[in-house]
Amino acid sequence: MTGRAVDLSEQQALDRRAMRLALALGRRNLGRTWPNPSVGAVVVAEGRIVGQAVTAVGGRPHAEPLALAMAGEAARGATLYVTLEPCSHHGRTPPCTDATIAAGIARVVTAIEDPDPRVAGRGHAGLRAAGITVETGLLREEAARDHRGHFSRVTRGRPSLHLKLARTRDGFAAPSTGERLKITGSVADGAVHLWRAHADAIMVGIGTARADDPSLTVRLPGLAERSPLRIVLDSTLRLNPASHLVRGARDLPTLVLTGRGAPAHARRMLASFGVEIAFVPTDAEGRIDLPAALKALAERGLTRICSEGGPALADALAAHDLIDACTLITGSVTLGEAGGLPVLGANLARRLADGSLSVVETRDYGPDTAVTYERI
Repeated sequence: MTGRAVDLSEQQALDRRAMRLALALGRRNLGRTWPNPSVGAVVVAEGRIVGQAVTAVGGRPHAEPLALAMAGEAARGATLYVTLEPCSHHGRTPPCTDATIAAGIARVVTAIEDPDPRVAGRGHAGLRAAGITVETGLLREEAARDHRGHFSRVTRGRPSLHLKLARTRDGFAAPSTGERLKITGSVADGAVHLWRAHADAIMVGIGTARADDPSLTVRLPGLAERSPLRIVLDSTLRLNPASHLVRGARDLPTLVLTGRGAPAHARRMLASFGVEIAFVPTDAEGRIDLPAALKALAERGLTRICSEGGPALADALAAHDLIDACTLITGSVTLGEAGGLPVLGANLARRLADGSLSVVETRDYGPDTAVTYERI
């Protein structure tokens, strides 16, 4: 981006480049800003980037005042690009609209409106009332995907949920008996750890917790601190105190959602290891009520959940229509005539087949192939 004047076509190209940068910045802190969305902001003056920022870890400060502070006096008469409509309400910090007006910004380009009822068009209206040119809708679909967790929490009262499942080439999640099967290779495993790093929390059911004894951490070089909250759905508190999840609870936050009838001695034992216990309703069969569980997680401020449970949890989530994205990774191994546990239950198979969840991406990770479906 140069400092000379630009014509309309060049301006449009510059706008797209600046918004793509803002989106890339916002993605950096996905999973680290809840309950606030991870927003990217870029300030451009005379075709030159003079400020850029992402919402800080913990959700504050917001991206806009950080980018404007970096720009300083260069913000006067400049354009501010933001991936989400600037907030207009007073919370723990002043509204971003006030900071934008005070900085002397002449034009604001946003990717998408914020459905939060405290904002919902008020941010754009306040900027226009101050004489600032406001344009919205640039790269809207990309922004909607990035902010899906925030949108889901404020409009549906639950976090967005990304389901991850691995299967053998002949469609099984695990052998019927014997040791756990390693289905995916190192390249696909790395992608899964990156998804974890951009989630607010990883969720599994007690079946997976007991069968696989997972750590549910991010094990990519330099990203260990991005390991999110670990959640186990365990209505009767059968989580093994010797498991990695329990033994590591003092170092990594671990939350178990259970029913009111869970044994008191099990609650005390898990709590002694640093595990947090929270009560949620159970269904007629005594299992965790999944819609109620996700509602409780939203009330805690969580916006993006990565579910890594097995086929039973996946199918239950599908039955309640709680899946917003599903990535199905097919490995190179087969079980053959021995068979095993099918990865797709009836409810999930139906949602993948009827268009409730549609294919948006197919990608190879070494010998493995990942197909991602999203709610349309």
